[in-house]
Amino acid sequence: MSYPPDPNNPYDQPPAAAPGYGYPQQTPPPAAPAYGYPQAAPGYGYPQAAPGYGYPPAAPQTMPGLVTTARVLLFVVGGVQTILTIIYLIAAAVAKDATSTLKTTTEDDPFTALGDAAVGIIVVVAVLFGLFAALSITLGVKFGKGGNAVRITTIVYGSLGALVGLLLLAGAITGSTAVGLVMAVLWLAVSIIWITAMCVRDGVNWFNRPRY
Repeated sequence: MSYPPDPNNPYDQPPAAAPGYGYPQQTPPPAAPAYGYPQAAPGYGYPQAAPGYGYPPAAPQTMPGLVTTARVLLFVVGGVQTILTIIYLIAAAVAKDATSTLKTTTEDDPFTALGDAAVGIIVVVAVLFGLFAALSITLGVKFGKGGNAVRITTIVYGSLGALVGLLLLAGAITGSTAVGLVMAVLWLAVSIIWITAMCVRDGVNWFNRPRY
């Protein structure tokens, strides 16, 4: 004889109905977010994607303005140095002819020895101007595709030029010559522009840019 299950007895509860064999469980689809409401923020504690922090700055595609100015000044200075080289060579040739003429008219004249020494000094100065002209023009040409070595060489060149400009400025102030003072100030300003253009960030990025 069977008795109805006692609701107060946990052992008399009927077993839960098992799902039908062969039928998958029906799971409710995830609720779509309500239109117009913001999406849930990512879990707290997860790092967000950094906006490119730590990457080097983009390499400039065109030559920066100050670097272009330094390049133009190199070409201008190289042209002036070339002209001075020619002038000194002509002066050395004229002095050589004058010394040769003096030797044929007089013998054992101390001025002939002095003339030979002057010719030698003029030739040395002409050679120096020629070398500096070649260096200035070469550096200007290398600004387009040159690397960090060109930048460092320009800094050294500008530093030597600034030192010469300071010496010329001191001599012009001592001698009270207006032309020498103007030339010394101009040369000093050009040298400072060279150094500055090579040391600013745009100049450094330009000469350190990748080349393909």
